Amino acid sequence: MVKKPSRQVGMVIDLNKCIGCQTCSMACKRLWTGGDGQQQLWWNKVNTMPGEGSPRGWEDMGGGFDADPSFLGWRVGAGKPGPSRLPEDDEFGTYVQLPAGEEVARSGEGRRTTTPEARPRWMYNWDEDRGAGVHPNAFFFYLPRLCNHCDRPACLEACPRGAIYKREEDGIVLVNEEKCEGYRFCMEACPYKVIYFNPKENVAQKCIGCYPRVEAGVAPACARSCPARARFYGYVDDPESVVYKLRKWGVALPLHPKFGTGPNVFYIPIMSSSRLDEEGRPTGAPRIPLDYLKSLFGDAVEGALNTLREERQKVKNGFNSPLMEMLVGWRWPDDFFAPFVKAPDEAKAPRQKVSGDAAAG
Repeated sequence: MVKKPSRQVGMVIDLNKCIGCQTCSMACKRLWTGGDGQQQLWWNKVNTMPGEGSPRGWEDMGGGFDADPSFLGWRVGAGKPGPSRLPEDDEFGTYVQLPAGEEVARSGEGRRTTTPEARPRWMYNWDEDRGAGVHPNAFFFYLPRLCNHCDRPACLEACPRGAIYKREEDGIVLVNEEKCEGYRFCMEACPYKVIYFNPKENVAQKCIGCYPRVEAGVAPACARSCPARARFYGYVDDPESVVYKLRKWGVALPLHPKFGTGPNVFYIPIMSSSRLDEEGRPTGAPRIPLDYLKSLFGDAVEGALNTLREERQKVKNGFNSPLMEMLVGWRWPDDFFAPFVKAPDEAKAPRQKVSGDAAAG
């Protein structure tokens, strides 16, 4: 059983702010996964929901633990490993290097190269902005995904080499590549399918929680780079942390709590606009089905949405709402990342190689 760390960092992502710009994905990519064998590694990604995501159909690949879907923290005996399978390479998708002068043809089924044997079945975010439903009640929203640095990481328990460990000082889950032999049991066990295989190095690789930045007092690159300021970062067990407070309000929920791993990335659920009738008039019924949101965040999503609506209505009526104040966040970065508020340059922390203040966080 995993030993509980002395502290645990966590992240809250407000889905009502995320605009799907992929700045977080590119910040992570430029900072950590630009090497050989890492072309298909997207430690941070933003999927369109409803959608198949990356790897394709990851939600139905299994993993995690098969008992007690209410598990959200430290408890002994929270279920046995559930059935799972290893994602195939073409379910992750790989960008194809075309010979000089060869053109890429586009079709309604996705991008296809002119060389039949080089045609991939799937690529990262091929289903971007597709969603579900029909006009005038079609809908979609964006779901950023990354390693959850879980309380009980299924990847850690699955590794026969003992190569995966959870840091005592902050709960970040890491892979010791010197011990890893590339068996990929961790990839199979992770229910979120956010562990990748580097074929050149023959090791598993995953989000490292930007731990060199965190150690220097700097928030992760995906959080600092977000132009919509949709991400909050801090200690989940610190009453002064915005992450702790949003959890206390009951509006920050884990993705697929049924997996039983105790994730430490949480989401403010999307607030749906109203469905329209045949005359184009609002009906008051949510466009995004509540049952679909429950399939993502569990039954607690209904109460979270009710709280968000009530607090938003308070503001509309001229009253103050501490919850809405937190979600707006008037002071950046203090209201978002305390105590990890230092700038990368100030702390001499790793910084992605791009220009512009927003992208260089």
